[in-house]
Amino acid sequence: MTLPLHPDTPRTQRYARVLSIAGSDSGGGAGIQADLKTFAALGCYGMTAITALTAQNTQGVRAIHGVPPAMLRDQIDAVVQDIGVDAVKVGMLHSPEIALAVAQAIDRHALTRIVFDPVMVATSGAVLIDQAAVEVLVRELFPRVAVITPNLDEAGFLVGRTLTSEADMQAAAHTLLARGARAVLLKGGHLAGDTVTDLLLLGNGQAHWLRAERIHTANTHGTGCTLSSAMAAHLALGADLLQAVQGARHFIRAALTAGASVRTGQGSGPLNHGFAPQAMHTVALPGNAAPEF
Repeated sequence: MTLPLHPDTPRTQRYARVLSIAGSDSGGGAGIQADLKTFAALGCYGMTAITALTAQNTQGVRAIHGVPPAMLRDQIDAVVQDIGVDAVKVGMLHSPEIALAVAQAIDRHALTRIVFDPVMVATSGAVLIDQAAVEVLVRELFPRVAVITPNLDEAGFLVGRTLTSEADMQAAAHTLLARGARAVLLKGGHLAGDTVTDLLLLGNGQAHWLRAERIHTANTHGTGCTLSSAMAAHLALGADLLQAVQGARHFIRAALTAGASVRTGQGSGPLNHGFAPQAMHTVALPGNAAPEF
């Protein structure tokens, strides 16, 4: 039996802290549910500020109910002012008002290490965001985040053309930098072939092509959410951007492989986020021992 600590017991450490600002997936495979599973699996303390409630499962989205901007601001303020944040993942922002509220919160709290997954196009090809919201995202969020992580459809929507090759990917990534992004991870999983190629283009123009064999599985729901949240977790743990991308790709490939033979629901199932969970990482509070990453 473990006895509780006395209230006066010195508290000399804190957890590595990651905030997800995103929509809720009632089916548990994507959105903040996937983000929290990813944070926990990588040994980070996860928090959320919900932008929208969705009624969805492995077969699709049935309904979306947006959260009022004031409530979103209160969620962000509550966790930042009390617990603090080491890194942020931003996902579904469905309206100009919600996007502006996030941009204002970034400035208000001087948030850094922000990964923005611009959820704009559904797997079916349906556009999930209106043009007014896109303009606010580009103008207000691109310059404020460390990296954006669009897939081919989302990047194509942003630059106004269909992307069908690696040459198209490179041109689109440069266009997104010119539109204000500080770095771009353009995910090439929708290209045909047995190799999946992603492009990380840094603000200085340095390009990193990341290639791996395609994992054949029907369980791909939440891959974009999981990748971006894994990147944020690695940034919270002290990685630089390239290291965070590499670590996140390793995590998501292992999660895809571990969940490939499992059936959850009747459609595109989730990844196995808990294939190898890590213990919570702690950081020494000021005046105490060195960090324990």
